[in-house]
Amino acid sequence: MADIFDLDAYKRFTDNLYPLLSGKNIKRVNLEDLREPALKTATRTKFGSYGWRAAVSSRIAPKTVYLGSPYIRQPKLTDLQKNIVANAPEELHSVLHLMRTIPFVHLRMQIGNNPEFNPICNLYVSVADAKNYRIAYMWGHTMRKVGKEPGPEITMIHIPEEHNIRQQVLVLPEHNINIALGTDYMGEDKKGFLRQSMWCADELGMLGLHAGTKIVTVRDPHGELRRYGVFMFGLTATGKSTWSCHHLGLDYKAGEGTQVAQDDIVFLKKDGSALGSEDGGFFVKTDVDATLQEALYNALTDKSALFENVMIDSEGNADFLDETLCANGRSVMKRKKLWIKVGRKKLDISGESINLPSLDELDGVIFAFITRRNTIMPFAQELTPEQGVLAYLWGESTHSFASQPAKAGESVRIVGTDPFIIGSRGRKVNRFHDIVMHLVEQYPGKVRFFQYNTGGLGEIIEEREEDGVKQKHFIKKAERVPLNLMAAIQRGDLKRINGYEKGMFGTGQIARVEGEDLSKYDPRNFYSQEEIDQYLSDIVEGRMKFTETIADEGLHEEIIEAAEKSFRIMPKRKDKAFVSTPPEGGKGGSAAPGGEKEEAEESPVERFWKPAGRMPAPPRHRNR
Repeated sequence: MADIFDLDAYKRFTDNLYPLLSGKNIKRVNLEDLREPALKTATRTKFGSYGWRAAVSSRIAPKTVYLGSPYIRQPKLTDLQKNIVANAPEELHSVLHLMRTIPFVHLRMQIGNNPEFNPICNLYVSVADAKNYRIAYMWGHTMRKVGKEPGPEITMIHIPEEHNIRQQVLVLPEHNINIALGTDYMGEDKKGFLRQSMWCADELGMLGLHAGTKIVTVRDPHGELRRYGVFMFGLTATGKSTWSCHHLGLDYKAGEGTQVAQDDIVFLKKDGSALGSEDGGFFVKTDVDATLQEALYNALTDKSALFENVMIDSEGNADFLDETLCANGRSVMKRKKLWIKVGRKKLDISGESINLPSLDELDGVIFAFITRRNTIMPFAQELTPEQGVLAYLWGESTHSFASQPAKAGESVRIVGTDPFIIGSRGRKVNRFHDIVMHLVEQYPGKVRFFQYNTGGLGEIIEEREEDGVKQKHFIKKAERVPLNLMAAIQRGDLKRINGYEKGMFGTGQIARVEGEDLSKYDPRNFYSQEEIDQYLSDIVEGRMKFTETIADEGLHEEIIEAAEKSFRIMPKRKDKAFVSTPPEGGKGGSAAPGGEKEEAEESPVERFWKPAGRMPAPPRHRNR
């Protein structure tokens, strides 16, 4: 693979690019300059807001490549990506030609709002087609104006007019450059800058996270008010924005409440604080129900919202749940427009800051991992710190019929549920492990870990062969977790009043929630024990394979050992075994589920698990 990367070509491109960025064909603009040309191609809604349609309605991840040294490259390229890499020097030469000729606008904005790390973003968008003004206009509303705070300079070039047969995204992390070609999806700009910012943060000793954050104030069982920082990890479309921006049904009149900080990307520091990224607005999916997602709905129906690929009818009515034309309707909505009604008053639930304070200033912090599965996964699990690291490692969810029918029901695993990692995924897992284990050691009892399943239970999908081709058939829909129940679960976890018992996954499984009956969500109501064992085996086998893949990219020894011990939940089958590939200098091992040695050893759950929803302070981890 190495011989298709041309480092000299990337360096020459960079050297030749920067003198061109002050050319006469490039106009420096601010947001106010973009409003008039952008609105000329917009549709006005009855809310007083505006919407546009993009020809490309999602990111082109399969056509995205990272160009540079082995340190930053994707671990495995598809044939399509290899072809893009091989032709990149020629394409970069074409980009230089276009930067000399066609008209561009240059919008300069800034990520973050803190004294130490605020990447400065330079967006260059081709406006040879006037419809492209809205790309810069929408993106600019997610950021803030450039101030005096320090930050690396990042450049993004967006040329939607490039022919679709050369549609691609070229990322040059070591030069702080991203290039989107042949797509008019604004999300490429948003993620281009945030992806690069996460990598820069990682290089400075922080950890870029694909997670939302908020501060939640609740009354504990003794009636005392407690403030908790919450991280919500989740793959796109699993509910990360929903639960980062949800009011959770708290008693606001009694002093409880939610303060929303971020919904997508933050930079975690070693003291448990997190720097926010987007100080202007959030780019959220618009499939929002007014009665169940009140704050999000109120922000989306404000006149300040900017829509992309949302169904807007001939009379200006926006229908957030109509996905006939596009299943990825999006909106830039203002964080400060998140509000709920308490009595007769409107209550703003956006936080004063986009940053989370350190653990010294909070009563605790929760790392919550959102998954979306539809078979046997409990709606909530309480995790040990080691299990929390594994949840970050596996980043589990499943494909749905709505998104990818051919893969419906199949597991998808993405480290940290973050598809924007540059370089080794193992390095990211190790950094997460080191930070959270340090916090657990420094702040006993103040760091907790949960996994929430926003999918359901009981789904049955059968695969049949028809005319020599395997086809999937939806036999039974899942019993979806009601949003009100999920809100009650999260509320109870924050208040420390839920009950957990040891479950089939070796974790604490939700058993008691105030005011809710969980008995009907017992997997045994939906499946036989044999079917349950098969689903569990499939999940464990997937975890084994994925762990082995990431171990090849380098994982701490203790993470590999924790993963191996976790595989003992596998129903006993003599034909299965896991063999890890350790990093250089590390120690691997094998765990054959059901083996005599495995049964004799004490599992991490048996050592650390205590019932009734309380997590004891874990042992001191080994320093490396």
